[in-house]
Amino acid sequence: MIHSIRNSPVAESIAMIVVLLMAIGTVFVFSAGANLGFEIDLKRFYNYTSLRQILFFPLACLIMYTASCFDYRRFSLEKGWRRNPIVYLLALSIVLLIIVLIQKFHPIFGGFVPLIHNHYRWINIPAGAFTISFQPSELAKWMTVFLVAALCDKFGNDIKLFWKRFVPVCLLVGAVVGLIIVEDFGTAALISLLAFLMLIIAGVKLWHILPPLPIASTAFFLAVWLVPARLVRITAFLHPEKWTDSINYQPSQSLIALGSGGLLGKGLGRGICKYDHLPEDTTDFIFAIIGEELGFAGNAVIILLFLLFVILGIIVVRRCKNSFGRLLASGIILTIAIQAAINIGVVTVVLPTKGIPLPFVSAGGTSMLLSAAAVGVLLNIAGQSTNEIGQIE
Repeated sequence: MIHSIRNSPVAESIAMIVVLLMAIGTVFVFSAGANLGFEIDLKRFYNYTSLRQILFFPLACLIMYTASCFDYRRFSLEKGWRRNPIVYLLALSIVLLIIVLIQKFHPIFGGFVPLIHNHYRWINIPAGAFTISFQPSELAKWMTVFLVAALCDKFGNDIKLFWKRFVPVCLLVGAVVGLIIVEDFGTAALISLLAFLMLIIAGVKLWHILPPLPIASTAFFLAVWLVPARLVRITAFLHPEKWTDSINYQPSQSLIALGSGGLLGKGLGRGICKYDHLPEDTTDFIFAIIGEELGFAGNAVIILLFLLFVILGIIVVRRCKNSFGRLLASGIILTIAIQAAINIGVVTVVLPTKGIPLPFVSAGGTSMLLSAAAVGVLLNIAGQSTNEIGQIE
């Protein structure tokens, strides 16, 4: 298995691109985490975002390599539901999402489910001297992608049956989205989009997509309308020249950071927007910090790396002879590509502000580690596809 991956130029290229993106992210999270007049206490190493990322980087590389060693077909439903780990991981994520939702309406879990930025999205897991924060919606997102691929593969052409196959898959996705949308509109919308795209790739009739659209559109409209903060955010996006000292402060500072970087930037570590000017500079707006310090050239390199990742991913999909492998590879590529496009769109104020991280680059252990694991599965698909082509030749 490992031998086939090493003999696959496409798999090796994908791995190098992802490692490079994670390395760039680690460097710029450390740079963005700089704070004037603030001394780091190494005894509390894990409490600092920039130093935590240094731990996540090699761990993510190890997880990606480990995941690439497992046969991706174990995640299919070929041997039944009970022997598929994805089913249990999705069930776990649903339980954790329910716990998070309970905390919002009946706060009974205390510090186990903390309130961060006015949202309940994380679960704190005690680990000795420090606490690990875990985001259940990230696990639910990836497990939904994997399970939708497995279901579409298991149903085959029967996925075209509206009531018997298509609707049950939509209800499953809808249940996951319903638990997430209350506290995380962006991730819920992303999961819905990914599921519909994967269903289309699987061969669902286009007219089957039409009936759920009004229901989904109404649900998302109500999710925006009933939460004033979301409605205000969209209103502010439509009027970017207004409220630059309040609602539009973050997008405005993002554009200042990008614009001040010019063509080649101010130099690594020399940016000033990270000094309490640009909120979420290590996470959602890390792309702006890269633009300020490395300029347009630095941003172009990041975009180019993601484009290469997508192109190589398409090659993997086209070469794969296994239907489950094609669907799963498509889901992984779509998930990472769409997240990158949304994040860059938000930073450049092409899209409304939403908390979607830049894959592999933004700070955050849950996102980086799970994405690295998914890429590891993609590497396994690429390696086995290359091996299959070699055997045919």
